[in-house]
Amino acid sequence: MLKVAIVGCGRVADDHAEQIQRIKGCEIVGVCDQEPLMARQLYERFPVRQYFGSVTDLLSEARPDVVHITTPPQTHFSIAEMCLEAGCHVYVEKPFTLCAEDGHRLLSLAAERGLKITVGHNLQFSHVARRMRAIVQSGFLGGLPVHMESYFCYELRDAGYARALLADGGHWVRRLPGKLLHNVISHGIAPISEFLTGSTPRVMAHGFVSPLLKRMGEAEIVDELRVVICEDERTTAYFTFSSQMRPSLHQFRIYGPENGLVLDQDQETLTKLHGKRLVSYAEKFIPPANLARQYLGNLATNMKTFLARDFHLKAGMKHLIESFYRSILDGAPEPISHREILLTARIMDDIFAQLTGQQQSDIPCKMLLNSASRL
Repeated sequence: MLKVAIVGCGRVADDHAEQIQRIKGCEIVGVCDQEPLMARQLYERFPVRQYFGSVTDLLSEARPDVVHITTPPQTHFSIAEMCLEAGCHVYVEKPFTLCAEDGHRLLSLAAERGLKITVGHNLQFSHVARRMRAIVQSGFLGGLPVHMESYFCYELRDAGYARALLADGGHWVRRLPGKLLHNVISHGIAPISEFLTGSTPRVMAHGFVSPLLKRMGEAEIVDELRVVICEDERTTAYFTFSSQMRPSLHQFRIYGPENGLVLDQDQETLTKLHGKRLVSYAEKFIPPANLARQYLGNLATNMKTFLARDFHLKAGMKHLIESFYRSILDGAPEPISHREILLTARIMDDIFAQLTGQQQSDIPCKMLLNSASRL
């Protein structure tokens, strides 16, 4: 039986506790929050053995095998370091750390201790994302990716979390180096990182406060971001984050030298784009018919998954957690590679450095970001 603990008992912790319950062979032996009432409410609503107000007490008394860290990002590094030093495997919610330097330190510590560590990029493990990965691995693209496009939109007008952020000048998200972007864009950057082959892509970022937020008196929350990512004469990528564009997209597109794929997270659809053009008017009829057939196939697949009772909103989180636990028990590689985790953090560092316009020495962790000087 794998003994599991959760540190940080807010809303995200509920998602973790719900998915852990779905996985056989594990038990939540403790939950922890610096506000004991938060830990107690999670303890009372889920099958949890104990609750704590101190990470030290949790580690020494509950003695978990693996710890899920669902606290604000500012605390990820210190808590993860403490858990690794105590001999625990660690699952860290996104973003992994505040900067790539801290991420590198955690990954190195885990490797030194022979422990597993991963990050909560759960959208990469949804049903449709796993289907896409299998098709890419089958060689459908015809070679390495030539270009990718990632869209991640965020609703600021209706979400309770967003309203709290805009109303509170001291909100913890405002204290992140990238503010709102820092807390959410890893979901859109990580799919790009998975298919890049190098470790130091060039990053060109442009961000701004939308007219809507400006009319609301907001001047510091960047909610529109456009990013170009380039590997030397190989793969390119565009990343778009927006709170204003409609429809609100959560899509990933990947194009190879022969064919392409379009993944839609909201609709759980995956469509194949064949690179060869048809002759004459056939191009106007056969491709639309093929797309219609594919959408009907997606509908059938989604219906089967729904009837199998595995079509819940956090199915990707469950699969990621289960895969991580399997890597611990079987000694297999983690579901997300260290290279991918670190590359996502480096790209985010570059974006925030360019958006703030600060000198490299002013960036948190004094990370040596050199992409701006290469452009």
